[in-house]
Amino acid sequence: MGLPGRLPLLLLLLGLASPAVAVAAEASEGDADPLYKACVEECQQTGSLKDTSIKHCLVPADGKPAAKSWYTHEPLYLQWKEWNCKSECGYHCMMERENERTELGLPPVKYHGKWPLKRASVFQEPLSAALSALALVVQFNGWLSFFLLLYYKLPLWLETHKTYYEFTGLWHIYGLLAMNSWFWSAIYHSCDTIWTEKLHFSSAAAFLGYSFILAILRTSNLRDEASRVMVAAPILAFVTTHILYLNFYQLDKGLNMKVCTVISIVQFLLWALWAVMTRHPSRLKIIFVAIGGVLSVFLEAYDIPPRWGYVDGRAIYLAVAIPISYLWWSFAKEDAEMRTSAITKKTR
Repeated sequence: MGLPGRLPLLLLLLGLASPAVAVAAEASEGDADPLYKACVEECQQTGSLKDTSIKHCLVPADGKPAAKSWYTHEPLYLQWKEWNCKSECGYHCMMERENERTELGLPPVKYHGKWPLKRASVFQEPLSAALSALALVVQFNGWLSFFLLLYYKLPLWLETHKTYYEFTGLWHIYGLLAMNSWFWSAIYHSCDTIWTEKLHFSSAAAFLGYSFILAILRTSNLRDEASRVMVAAPILAFVTTHILYLNFYQLDKGLNMKVCTVISIVQFLLWALWAVMTRHPSRLKIIFVAIGGVLSVFLEAYDIPPRWGYVDGRAIYLAVAIPISYLWWSFAKEDAEMRTSAITKKTR
């Protein structure tokens, strides 16, 4: 089946992609609720919420809330979370208001730009943190198996002991950036502070930007360094500017979502089109990854409200990313085997 026969598939990808790009960020409603505000204020003054005592609120004898944060008295492994009286009262009041809304049959609303999710021990978003950690393990396993395949199973150049596969170094960098991105994703979902948020957004943007570069270089089959630099330079400049903007000017989550969404969708479409046109042996895997990738971006962009207190659109996106990561490294290994086999046949 040629390209015309595959057009419905590509149109499906475009159909999924278009609404995801057009999604706009929703404003918070929960933190504007007068009942929520009154609850937080009372909690900070009394150090308790109904029958729950907020240990982070140090209330002295005169009844005024203490200015010093409780987390400075906790062990070092908990201090980094920077939980204090205001944040703890906000969390408990948020959950209290959501329980009341559920009893009234009302849907959940956002508080300070985020969905209300239940904690588990020291983890703020336990499911997303666990899925990010699992994705990190999958990425490490994929990169390690790719490394072992190239250097211990496939033939090497006798003179230099380098691999025949021309994109080896690019995939190594891809693996390192992927693991870095998933590491900070796990940290961010364990504890949401301004620093973990910036590191999470920055590492994700760097990873997606480089993934786009890899997509262009591999699908264009660019092997000389000059051409690679010409392609990579403007993308690196844009991604670097974007990261600097987020870290030192404004942490604009809406802008970051749009940039990452566009980069993700364009590269998925590029890979799918290349797989169809070249009839790559792994084209079914590539197409499956492209469809799954666009679907996961769609789910994250639409910001699905939480279910059961732990599952939201982000958690579903992370769950989809795990099998996609496994399949993607499987494609990378098959591509290396195919190219190595083709080059060794020419050199005989």
